[in-house]
Amino acid sequence: MSLQAKIGPSILNADLVDLYSESQKLLDNGADYLHLDVMDGHFVPNLTFGHPVVKCLRNKIKSAFFETHMMVSNPIQWIEPMADANVNLYTFHIEPVMNSVEEVCRKVKESGMQVGLALKPGTPVEDVVKYIDDADLVLVMTVEPGFGGQSFMNDMMPKVEWLRKNYPTLDIEVDGGVSTKTIDCCAKAGANYIVSGTAVIKADDQKKVISELKNCVQSYLK
Repeated sequence: MSLQAKIGPSILNADLVDLYSESQKLLDNGADYLHLDVMDGHFVPNLTFGHPVVKCLRNKIKSAFFETHMMVSNPIQWIEPMADANVNLYTFHIEPVMNSVEEVCRKVKESGMQVGLALKPGTPVEDVVKYIDDADLVLVMTVEPGFGGQSFMNDMMPKVEWLRKNYPTLDIEVDGGVSTKTIDCCAKAGANYIVSGTAVIKADDQKKVISELKNCVQSYLK
């Protein structure tokens, strides 16, 4: 199957008081999926929202593709709750569970969700190789996870390039500081799933920004 360009706004940058209408607006403006940042205050310093919020959002938005980006120390703990909330893609960091990544992947699949494996900037890309057969997607963080509004790390692009070269059919996601200014290097390196927070959410014309990001990725996928 050929790779698809997918744009998933990070709704953490939205007005969380009005999460449903903000999320629906993003979908109406062309977002392919919603990227939900779940932080536990332990693996990363910040605390965001958990399964009750995700489930409430799912009750309002029945059919959209939900990815939860689990920035948590114990990803196995939240698999069943997120499956209960009808999450489609459960992306977790390999760093806190290096000895049990296969087990987490298995449980995610058994729960009916797809598996995403996430790498912090300091984690070598080689660390994910032995788990790629279990994964539907690999997320290369282009900022340190846990804080919004950081500058894009261009020096993460060799990880994306290496993954694309060695796994031509793998879905590769980038997250952090991605905007219309930084999308070209992401797309050129081989990323096809694009998480963008501030650049999309705060845009005067969300539809235009989402379209620009997508068109750039598609131009390289051809």
